[in-house]
Amino acid sequence: MLGIMRLLIVNPFASGVTEGLVGRVREALGDVELEHTEHPGHATELAREAAGAEAVYVFSGDGGFNEVLNGIGSDTPVGLIPGGGANVLPRALGLPRDPVEAAERIVSGETRRITLGKVNGRRFGFAAGVGIDAEAVRRLDLRGRTAEHGRAGNLLFVWEIARLLAERRGRFDPSLEILGRGRAAFALVANCDPYTYAGPVPVRIAPDARFELGIDLVAPRAVSPFAVPRLLGYALLGRGQSSAGDVVYGHDLDRIEVVCDGPMPLQVDGEDLGDVTSAVFEAERSAVAVLN
Repeated sequence: MLGIMRLLIVNPFASGVTEGLVGRVREALGDVELEHTEHPGHATELAREAAGAEAVYVFSGDGGFNEVLNGIGSDTPVGLIPGGGANVLPRALGLPRDPVEAAERIVSGETRRITLGKVNGRRFGFAAGVGIDAEAVRRLDLRGRTAEHGRAGNLLFVWEIARLLAERRGRFDPSLEILGRGRAAFALVANCDPYTYAGPVPVRIAPDARFELGIDLVAPRAVSPFAVPRLLGYALLGRGQSSAGDVVYGHDLDRIEVVCDGPMPLQVDGEDLGDVTSAVFEAERSAVAVLN
């Protein structure tokens, strides 16, 4: 791709991407080269090959955004155009939910440097977790995808969390060690607020997390049926978790090391990375330039 000045990467399998919208987005962006992804990891390859481009635009869902972030260079501006079901990353950045409006915004917007998280070598743009949220992501994937709607959306993600709570009768015992901080039932790590969305409602797991800072950690030491309403309240209201005695909370961190009692699921930006017995989370401060 030597000589490419501006590149538009499109995931044709994303739920909000249609041929008509691709044309309108391309028109809004102006003179761009167009590449469609053809297989998992392709967006990472395309972003890596576009080193030195004036800008790389991505019309996809959060999975495609994650792939690009794992291939993009630190000096190549990247624009995120919402084409998935949740679109957590562009929404957290304050971009319009309409893809054409988002394209119009970023093509004339300014560059903003943000921190990325990394876990076991894989970058993430907004959140990663070991335990309950990763298990919910896995269950969501088991629902499969359709040509019309792609993968099930974030409301069904919340539904899967609710199912897990019901199946466990609201109880999660300590199952991992956060080195230097103690034991916990599961670990949620974010580099922005919100952590995700339940439809239009922001889920504020780590309310102090900011794109310009390090990574934040939220890890309940244990969960009981009596604690569930309070913990859910923290997530919906975005306050209380940082001072709760039964929650391990870390703000603006550079490194978090987790050792699991046994294999546990790991997710990044809503993508299942399989089971792990340990996880090292790191902050890559000012890692990429996003168009905002």
